[in-house]
Amino acid sequence: MSETLTPIALQLYTLREALAADAENVLRRVAAMGYVGVEPFGMPENPAKLAALIRDLGLVIPSAHLPVPTGDAKDSVLMIAEAYDLKRIVAGRGPGDFQTQDATKRSCEMFNEAAHVAAQNGLTFVVHNHWWEFQVIEGRLAFDVMLECLDPAIEFEVDVYWVQTANVDPAQIVTRLGSRAPLLHIKDGPAEQPGDSMVAVGEGAVDIPAVVRAGQGSTEWLIVELDRCATDMFEAVEKSCRYLVAKGLGRGREG
Repeated sequence: MSETLTPIALQLYTLREALAADAENVLRRVAAMGYVGVEPFGMPENPAKLAALIRDLGLVIPSAHLPVPTGDAKDSVLMIAEAYDLKRIVAGRGPGDFQTQDATKRSCEMFNEAAHVAAQNGLTFVVHNHWWEFQVIEGRLAFDVMLECLDPAIEFEVDVYWVQTANVDPAQIVTRLGSRAPLLHIKDGPAEQPGDSMVAVGEGAVDIPAVVRAGQGSTEWLIVELDRCATDMFEAVEKSCRYLVAKGLGRGREG
């Protein structure tokens, strides 16, 4: 039965400070908490060493947050993707890149170029959202403009917390995207202001069960991410995994 549930991973940005100090200890703790995988971020000095450490602990790398693989960043991003043996590269852009419809269209052009580079290298390019893609610009949601302009091969990693922070129902967005949203960033908190401290998944305002139900049949990974937390971060990370498993929403590691 548990094999039919979506596996749970952790975005390592959540534990970035501890990770920088002692990566091996952090990853051991994450594995012991029951996470199936981890999603790395950024440009590590030795991605092959990090990948080996992750896999030695029995963890999976479903995707990674990297710079958009175009221009000067292209070769280094592809090198990291190879070291991680990735299938999906995830990236996004900042709030200023979606302030107008023209800016949004330019961002989509960059994403489309990235998707072409990814496809040439056996990869899929995935866009990660924040709240600004779900703000109204010139009478329309930036997200709606994006859907019109993006290459259909581009997938989405829906950050459900940021969607709700923009006063849009994340479950509806997940339903709307269907199989185009194989990755979900699962986080929780007040979802009122971007600077709010987050909480363990299941303790905030986001209807996590509704989001997971919306993605049934499409979601391949539930990826917990907490940008900041008022309580102990390791405790919140462990509680988040335990909640998803206890509620039958996702699958943790056996044993």
